[in-house]
Parts: sequence; structure tokens; C-alpha cells
Amino acid sequence: MKKFLVVVDMQKDFVDGALGTKEACAIVPAAVKKIKEFDGEIFVTYDTHFQDYMDTAEGRKLPVPHCIKGTEGWQLDKDIAGALSGRKYTPVEKNTFGSVALPGLIKGAAWGEEFTVELIGLCTDICVISNALVLKATFPEVPIAVDEKCCAGVTTEKHDAAIETMKSCQIDII
Repeated sequence: MKKFLVVVDMQKDFVDGALGTKEACAIVPAAVKKIKEFDGEIFVTYDTHFQDYMDTAEGRKLPVPHCIKGTEGWQLDKDIAGALSGRKYTPVEKNTFGSVALPGLIKGAAWGEEFTVELIGLCTDICVISNALVLKATFPEVPIAVDEKCCAGVTTEKHDAAIETMKSCQIDII
């Protein structure tokens, strides 16, 4: 059985940059350990915006420029980048919370074999839950899991609420 790890938006702007939090900083060591020890294929999503971010629907609702492609904030957190160094992984740029391309990439990588998917990253209540639900909707019979100690939300309350919502949608929480 193939195993896939999806590292969601572990970028500088979400860890200690424009939208960073102490909770996001706190999960980096656990995420690094997970990446280093994971025995399977890895996909890494990049929240990707451009100079016109403030003119987008998201920019009007969250008027904090972040993850502008080519900036330092768009890059992976240095410790996450270090954990991925020397490992083959598939980068997935996305312009919104959930990636509609990710399920197809995972299906292609599975080559018809059975597989599992585990997600870690930021933010639990926005991009992690969005990607987990897109994957669960696409692959209802595939075990989809989220490692909650490798995730952080915008607040701890929103993190907890997202974890409960994912449990309700039959996503395994580990």
C-alpha cells in the first residue's frame, strides 16, 4: 500500500511571517520529525498569491498580503525546507484554500495501487481542513488522516473546531 504525506502551506508567512503565530512556530519541530520519518511520497502545498492579492476576493476579506510568489514569505519555513532537503517531493501551488489539482496528482502517483493520505500543516481551520475535505470527497474509501500535533490553526479554538469537524467527516485524527 502506498502512503502519501501532504505538507500544507508550511511557508514562512504562516509560521513566523505576516500571518504567523506562536502556535504555528510551536508545531515546526513535530512537523520536521514527521517529514524526516515518513516512509512514503510527499506532496507540499504552497499558498500562492501575486502582487494583485489585495484586489482578489480573498484579499478583500483578509487584507494582509502574504505568500506572494517570489517573496521570502512564500518560501517554506527554513526548518521544513531542511527536513525536505534531499527528499523527492511534489510541490503543489494553489491560489485558494484547497487544491483541486491535489487529488489528481495523488491518484497519478498511486498508479492504481491502494493508498492512504496523511496531512500536516497550516492552518488547521482553513487550508488543512479544505484539503482534507477535498481529498475525502474525491476518495471516500481511502483512509485520510490529519496529525493534529503537526497542525496549528489561526487560534487554538479554531484548530480544535476544525479537528472536530474533520472527525465528523470521517477523517482520522492522529
